[in-house]
Amino acid sequence: MASLATRALPLARTHTPRGSGRLLSTTRAVRQEAAVNLGSVPPAKKPVGAFRGGIVGFLFGFSLASSLAAYHLLEEYKLASAALQASVEELQTSTQKVSAHVRRIEAVEKDLKALSESSATKEDISRVRAEVKKLYDGLHVEFLDLRAHVWGIQEDVHALSKKNSPTVRLV
Repeated sequence: MASLATRALPLARTHTPRGSGRLLSTTRAVRQEAAVNLGSVPPAKKPVGAFRGGIVGFLFGFSLASSLAAYHLLEEYKLASAALQASVEELQTSTQKVSAHVRRIEAVEKDLKALSESSATKEDISRVRAEVKKLYDGLHVEFLDLRAHVWGIQEDVHALSKKNSPTVRLV
C-alpha cells in the first residue's frame, strides 16, 4: 500500500493546483515515506525467465529443424520423382519394343497359318506319291510294250530284208 501511495504522490503533485494547501498524503506515515523516497522509482524490468526463454528457444529450434527437414524432404521428393519419371519413360520404351515384337510375331503366325492351310499334309503327299508311282509303272509297262512292238517290227523288217536281198532292183 505504501508503494502505491509513493507512486501516486508525484502524480498528485503535478496535477493538483498550487494554491490548494492540502495534499493527498496528509497522514504522518505517508509523509515520512514520501520524505525518505524522494526520487521516482524506475519501472521494474521483467527478466526473461528460463521457462519462457526455454520455450522460445525450443520453438525457434523446432521451427528451424522442421524447415530444414521439409527442405530435405522436398529435395528427396524431387529426386525420387525424377527417378520415377525416368523409370516410367524407360518402361514406356520397352513396352513399345515389346508391342512391336508382338505385332511381328502375330504377323509371322498369320503367315504360318496361311502356309499351313495351303501346304500339303503327309497323307496328301503319300496319296500323290502312290498316284505318281502308278503312273510311272503304267508308263513303264507301256514303254516295254512299245519296245516289244518296235522290236517285233524291226525283226519283221529284218526278215523281209533278208528275204528280198538277192533280188536288188535298180531303177
